[in-house]
Amino acid sequence: MERVEESANKAEEEVGRVVEQARELQESGASLISRISSEEQSLRQKANSLESSIRRLRSSINSLLSQKLLDPKLADKLEEDLQRARCILTDGDAAAFLPAKAQGRFLRRFLGPINVRASRKDIQLKVKEEYNSYRDRTAFLFLLFPLTLLILRSWIWEGCLPAFPVQLYEAWLLFLYTGLALRENILRANGSDIRPWWIYHHYCAMVMALVSLTWEIKGQPNCAQKQRGVVLFLQWAMMQGVAMLLQNRYQRQRLYTRIALGKANRMDVVWGETAGVDGQLWVLCPILFLMQGFEAYVGLLLLKTAFVGVVSAWQVFFCGIVLVLMAIGNFINTVQTLMTKSRFKAKMKRTKSKQVFD
Repeated sequence: MERVEESANKAEEEVGRVVEQARELQESGASLISRISSEEQSLRQKANSLESSIRRLRSSINSLLSQKLLDPKLADKLEEDLQRARCILTDGDAAAFLPAKAQGRFLRRFLGPINVRASRKDIQLKVKEEYNSYRDRTAFLFLLFPLTLLILRSWIWEGCLPAFPVQLYEAWLLFLYTGLALRENILRANGSDIRPWWIYHHYCAMVMALVSLTWEIKGQPNCAQKQRGVVLFLQWAMMQGVAMLLQNRYQRQRLYTRIALGKANRMDVVWGETAGVDGQLWVLCPILFLMQGFEAYVGLLLLKTAFVGVVSAWQVFFCGIVLVLMAIGNFINTVQTLMTKSRFKAKMKRTKSKQVFD
C-alpha cells in the first residue's frame, strides 16, 4: 500500500513539474514574441521614415533642378546615390519591414485571404527563381506544342486539324497563363517591379484561352478555309515561343548587370515587352514588332471570318477583338520601353561628356 502511495505521489510530482515547465515556456514565448513585435514595429517605423526621406529628397532635387538652383551633374550623382539607397532598402532584409503591396482581387479569388509576402529575402528570391524556371520550361513548350500540331496537320491529318488536339493545346494555354498571372501577382506582393500591363495581358490571354475552349473546330468540307484562323494563331504562337526564348536568354543577363550596378532590385524580373541591350535591339525589336503585327493580323482575320460568315460563332469574334487589343497594348508598351531606354542613354551620354569636359 505504501508503495502504491509513493508511486502516485511521484507521478503527481512529475506531472506537476511538467505543467509548471509548460507554463514557464508559455510565459517565455509570450515575452519573446512581445519583445520581437516591439522591435519589429520600431524597424517598420524606421523603414517607412527612410522611404519617405528618399521620396522627399528626390522631389527636392527635381524642384531645385527645375529652378536651375542645382548643377545637373551634381543632381545626376545625387539621384544615383538615392537610387542606390533605395535598392539597399528594398533589396535587403529590411524590405520585410516596408509596407506590403496589396495582393489584389486575383490572388484573393484563387488563394483566399492569405498573406503571400515572404518575410525572408532568401525565400523571396526562391519565388523569383521558380518564376524564371517556369518561364524557361513553358517557352520551349510554347514553341514545340504548335509546331507539333502544324507538322501533324501536314503529314498525318491531311491538312485538317482534329478538334481534340487543338482544344488540348488551348487548355494548356489556360493553365500556362493562369500560372504566370498567379506567380507575377505573388512577385509583385514581394516587391518585384513588373509592369501592370504585362499582368493584364495574361488576364486577357486567360479569358481568350477559356473562350476558345468552347470554340467548335470545324472540319471538312472547306477545312483549310474554316481553320485558317487556327493555323495562323499556331504560327503566331511559334513566333512568340522564339521571342520568349530570346528574352529569357539575353535580357536576364542584362538584368543581372543592372542588379550588380545597383540600378535594379534582385526581385525584379524580365518583362515580356522589354528591349534588350544595344546588340540585342537589332534582333529582339524586329521580332517583337513583327509578332505584334502578326497578332493583330490574326485578330483581324478572325473578325473578318466572323463577319463574312465562314465561321460565325461568337467565340471567333471575341477572340479576334482580344487579339487586336493585346497587340495594340504590347506595341504601346514596347514603344514606351524603348523611349525610356533612349532617354536613359541620352542622360548617361550627357553625364559622360560633362565628365570628359571637366
